[in-house]
Amino acid sequence: MMQDVKINSYQFLVLVILFTIGTSILTVPSALATVAKQDAWISTIIGTGIGLLVVWLFITIANWFPHLTYVQIIEKLFGRWIGKALSAFFVFITLLYASELLYYFGIFLNIHMLPNTPMVVLNILMAGIVVMGVRLGLETFARTAEILIVVFFVFFLILVVCISPEIKFENIQPVYEMGTKKIVQSSMFYVIVSSVNAVVLLMIFPSFVNKMKQGKKTFLIGNLIGGIVIIVITFLCVTVLGSEKTAGEIYPSYELTKKINIGNFIQRIEGLMASLWIITLYFKTTLYFYVSVLGMAQILNLKDYRPLTLPLGMIAVVLSLVIYPNIIYQKHFDDTTGNSLSLSIGLFLPLLLVVVYAIRKRTKKSEIEINE
Repeated sequence: MMQDVKINSYQFLVLVILFTIGTSILTVPSALATVAKQDAWISTIIGTGIGLLVVWLFITIANWFPHLTYVQIIEKLFGRWIGKALSAFFVFITLLYASELLYYFGIFLNIHMLPNTPMVVLNILMAGIVVMGVRLGLETFARTAEILIVVFFVFFLILVVCISPEIKFENIQPVYEMGTKKIVQSSMFYVIVSSVNAVVLLMIFPSFVNKMKQGKKTFLIGNLIGGIVIIVITFLCVTVLGSEKTAGEIYPSYELTKKINIGNFIQRIEGLMASLWIITLYFKTTLYFYVSVLGMAQILNLKDYRPLTLPLGMIAVVLSLVIYPNIIYQKHFDDTTGNSLSLSIGLFLPLLLVVVYAIRKRTKKSEIEINE
């Protein structure tokens, strides 16, 4: 049942782009400007470059096991019990991140658009659409992504064109003032959010992508296109708002759209920014949730993942309401525990897989056939 699903490489490209942009479009400029000040846009360029190396690592692992998902690779290399324990940890973190994105969605709408609506209602509505998307399957939400990526880029171009007259280049001067250490340090946060967390896409690639060779290219290209969008948004935030205001805002790119004023006629189009963010946030949440449900089904050796969607969806909603008491705590958690969890499943575990694979291949070539 689960192995019959196939998406084409273009659909995979779209999912990679939307996943890479995800929450970054609203939150990354502020986090980078806090450390790198007016050089935040340089941090995103460096972060995108480092991120491509991380994605290359994922592609290398996928190459060895073209028919297995990440959970199945972990079990194959680490054996049944250790493999299942590590897979369960991976699934728990993806479910936690899906819940975190529900929280982001609820808190954003609560602050900016629907202040009188209880957050629990917003989270349940979003979770309902996410569960529906996952129940309909990977092919269905990949096709939806194909349609909405066009909407996303049309809105994005309108935003860039409309805000361009407000750019003040003096806001990024002196360039490179913060020095290499600060710039690289701040870029690491972006690498974690956009590329390290993309390890979850190994649950889809290559086992559910119909052309492995093209899939490899699209994984890298998608990550690069997503990176370019974030570079542009960060550059606009710093040049229009200035580094101090960018660092001080929770959602600087949303504040950015409030600055748009063309002939006192086109103004206050922040709804566009909200639409951009809700599109990318929805697909990132859906991918996290799909991975957690599919991973859980594979750990339990179930034929079909769909019976798990509703109970896990309910858990995600509850988690999203209790996970953070407030925004200050959320920022602190993301900068400390969140980063550690992401690095453990998205960098240390893949590197450990590479080491174990190399050792097992050397000691017993017959044990793992590369192309089985």
